Amino acid sequence: MQKRVQVSLTALLALVMMLALAQQPLEAQSDRRATQFTLSNGMQVVVVPDHRAPVVTHMVWYRVGAADEPPGVSGIAHFLEHLMFKSTEKIASGEFSRIVSRLGGQDNAFTSQDATAYFQRISKDRLGQLMLMEADRMVNLRLTEAEVLTERDVILEERRSRVENNPQAVLDEQMNAVLYYSHTYGIPVIGWEHEIARLSREDALGFYKRHYAPNNAILVVSGDVTPEEVKRLAEDSYGRLPANGEIRPRTRPMDPEQRAARRVEIKDPRAGKPSVQRYYVTPSYVTAEPGEAEALDLLMKIAGSGATSRLYQKLVSDEKIASSAGGWYGGSSMDFGKIAVYAIPADGVSLATVESAIDAVLADIVKNGVTEAELDRAKKAYLAEYIYESDNQSTLARRYGWALVAGRTVEDIEAWPERISKVKLEDVKKAAARYLDARRSVTGTLLPVAPDGVVHETGASAPLRRS
Repeated sequence: MQKRVQVSLTALLALVMMLALAQQPLEAQSDRRATQFTLSNGMQVVVVPDHRAPVVTHMVWYRVGAADEPPGVSGIAHFLEHLMFKSTEKIASGEFSRIVSRLGGQDNAFTSQDATAYFQRISKDRLGQLMLMEADRMVNLRLTEAEVLTERDVILEERRSRVENNPQAVLDEQMNAVLYYSHTYGIPVIGWEHEIARLSREDALGFYKRHYAPNNAILVVSGDVTPEEVKRLAEDSYGRLPANGEIRPRTRPMDPEQRAARRVEIKDPRAGKPSVQRYYVTPSYVTAEPGEAEALDLLMKIAGSGATSRLYQKLVSDEKIASSAGGWYGGSSMDFGKIAVYAIPADGVSLATVESAIDAVLADIVKNGVTEAELDRAKKAYLAEYIYESDNQSTLARRYGWALVAGRTVEDIEAWPERISKVKLEDVKKAAARYLDARRSVTGTLLPVAPDGVVHETGASAPLRRS
């Protein structure tokens, strides 16, 4: 009983703090929290102190992801991420995670289009040992032919389970491939199956030696540490590694202006229900004009986020033609951002009907904009999210790492609440008019196929025969 009371009091205190902060100007939330410095070998370091518990989150972000892969070896960035848990001269194959576990910590890694990151959560007194281990595998990875072939089979199975056996994932992959003309964001992070099957030890080691170096990495440490402590430990571990003189700024093929709306259709007997979704190419926070990405964020908060959004209210609550509807803006990438909208028809309703309803909602925003009340509510919702996320040291580490690896600065990150507060109604309307343009989009539909080969679009007046 005492524990339940404590949880309730904690939740109440958090709510009171959130309400109090929501009444203050957003500018007050952008106080400097992180400290940054650069080691002599070029490694960037960011420290975000949080002294409430004697634990730390340690993340190493490499400025390389799937979008930086050479032609013909798609998936090599993700493949190398797996192989980084093999051996060095000091650590036996597979022992890295087991050592972290014995030290009382947790670890993992991930790959995106723009970054590869390795992270651990551990007690602060183990941080120095952890840094030595991570620095070791940054430059001393050893790979045997057997390890590479075994892990390649693991990746192929991962692709089959996550993509090939998931019709929605297949649709998403195909839509992205069509959304970009030449940019490598059109290639899936996990890679194309036929190219994964040919990845070799030489491919992995070549990619490793080309991109894994202290001057191509960002260290983010959040938790119960001071900048001085982290600097001393970082210099004793990462600071001893030589810089790679071959590291160069990233360059990628950039797309021309989008000129034609495109469509993708997937028919699959494993699809439970039909669905429609659309992606629009937009700028990211890195490439947008000042204030534009913030306007896009608020636009899609109003248009597609949750049960109060325009799409949900119109399609689900009012017209009852969809069982689900929404959308979002993703602006954290390096080169391009994306707006996405989606809907799942209610029983008895065709895909064409819900797609027309989506078009009507977006067209109304383009023509008439949003209301002051909607904009104010969206700003407060984002502020609340920002406050809650700031209460988690792992989330803090990711917040800084994601932005920095894409090319933003600590100042950009910490001034975000202030910039959100400055977005005006006309900014949102202008962003909607510019980027909710069908010529910048790909629309995808997913249709269930019955065993008899008939496409059953729930509620359609007549089934469509598969061509």
